[in-house]
Amino acid sequence: MSELHHVAIYLAAAVVCVAVMKRLGFAAVLGYLVAGVLIGPWTTGLIDDVESAAHLAEFGVVLLLFVIGLELQPARLWALRRPIFGMGSAQLLVTASALSAVAFVAGFGIGVALVIGFGLAMSSTAFVLQLLAEKKELPAHHGRASFAILLFQDIAVIPLLAVVPLLASSAALDEVDPLGGLLRLALVCGGLFLASRFLLRPVFQLVARSGVSELFTATALLVVVATTVLMEAVGLSATLGAFLAGVLLADSEYRHELEARLHPFEGLLLGLFFISVGMSADLGLLAAQPGRVFALVLTLMVIKFAVLLLVGRAFRLAWPAATRLAAVLCQGGEFAFILFGLAREVGVIEAETAALLIVVVTLSMALTPVAYALTARLLSVLAPPPAAPAFEMPQDDGGAVVIAGFGRFGTVVGRILRALRIPFTALDINPEQVEMVRQYGQKAYYGNATDLDLLHAAGLGRARALVLALDDAEASLKLAELTRRHFPAVRIFARARDRHHWTRLKDLDVAFVERELYHSSLRLSEELLIALGMHPRGARRAVITFRAHDETALERQRRYLDDQAGLVQTAKEAATELAALFDTDTRFDPRALSSRSSDTEVR
Repeated sequence: MSELHHVAIYLAAAVVCVAVMKRLGFAAVLGYLVAGVLIGPWTTGLIDDVESAAHLAEFGVVLLLFVIGLELQPARLWALRRPIFGMGSAQLLVTASALSAVAFVAGFGIGVALVIGFGLAMSSTAFVLQLLAEKKELPAHHGRASFAILLFQDIAVIPLLAVVPLLASSAALDEVDPLGGLLRLALVCGGLFLASRFLLRPVFQLVARSGVSELFTATALLVVVATTVLMEAVGLSATLGAFLAGVLLADSEYRHELEARLHPFEGLLLGLFFISVGMSADLGLLAAQPGRVFALVLTLMVIKFAVLLLVGRAFRLAWPAATRLAAVLCQGGEFAFILFGLAREVGVIEAETAALLIVVVTLSMALTPVAYALTARLLSVLAPPPAAPAFEMPQDDGGAVVIAGFGRFGTVVGRILRALRIPFTALDINPEQVEMVRQYGQKAYYGNATDLDLLHAAGLGRARALVLALDDAEASLKLAELTRRHFPAVRIFARARDRHHWTRLKDLDVAFVERELYHSSLRLSEELLIALGMHPRGARRAVITFRAHDETALERQRRYLDDQAGLVQTAKEAATELAALFDTDTRFDPRALSSRSSDTEVR
């Protein structure tokens, strides 16, 4: 069977199984696992070469770690230091200690027991975040706590991957040079730091100026692949290299665009990774020892549930929130597959033990949606569900506001928000503008704000407001429509280029629309009237009268948006009405105005 046939089978299985699982109310990750089981060697046998799929799927994990690195900005880590390093470290250390003790009592050596304990203490980042996002519970107390714990686990997996080879058998240890490995790691980190500062930013700026979105995607993939190849060439972990590359680019103005460009590849390859996990699950072992396997799954989930419940309460989560936290994180995670696979390769864990652990983790993931649904139903009976706060979320560069378009209009809004210490994320498609405003101390990110993936990466789903300040009227309308469809709770404050643009934005139910030159032209007109001799109060009244009449006329013209003849007719009628309105008020008599102006000039 050709590789193309394999690809067709992967895609067909993923489409069908994920769609069915979503229809049943489960997470997409469970669909990928089921797809892998169905096409794997233990059931239909449509794919019998599990290793070839696993090698390609590992790149999905590499991309995941790169994107995780992009999330780990120093400022963000500092803002979330207590939940990440407090709650996260407590969960990992206590859970790993408990599970390691169980493994040691079961007869494993201390080194193997530690690998098993730490591997099973990890939860599934992809699985949990997707589950919470689908249920719109990420802003809730247990959602934020889950995010912090998973973020710490993502950080902790890097040193764990580095330590596992040092626990290998004596034969493997003979081949390990810890001092040389640390020296190589330091050199590579230094090289990556210099490259990110002096090479990658100019390269991304050059690519951004080209305006070719595909080229930016190719460049982003090249960075990940090149870093991976470099790390493997010096004998270090490829995942470690991808993670470090992401961290070094976390403060770059291209961070959100990188996330948006890599997201489709990351999601697809992670799906393939979970399919390969399902294919490699030893169902023969499950069939031969069902009691033992399910006992281990139950032990894992109960221990993790108990520890997470206590950790949640220790960090002052209410009982309902702590219970939900424990239920959503009680499974094993994708990093357990990586850790156990590495431990098997270097001889720390026997192949049979690794296969058993993989089955246990897979089943725990499959049972988590059911356990969480039952927990939620129980809590709904015993206590009302926790309400998400009106406004509180992880620090994500911005937070309260996303500004789309950071030119002449958007920068003024940004300066006011910054002065008031209101966090915001600014996006602009012009790389020169992004670079210029950053030189003046304001932070903006390069990216096309009409890209839905970029909007998710910028945190629009958690923002309170969107400032729509794009120069391009069509792009502005597209973004307004995207926001209304995918982020209906976000309030839009829009800049309109002209009356036609204003009308189309209003038709999209944008609550607040301001014509970009309208107020400045009114202000200038007021000063002009005063200079011509009109009393300041009269000039002010004239401008207010004009504005009220103009807004009424503009609302009337909305019905003639696609009728040019109707627009012309209503515009003429509005002009006649306004002139008549001014004629009835003697304070606006142009002859008196001219006379007063002449007197002023003579004096």
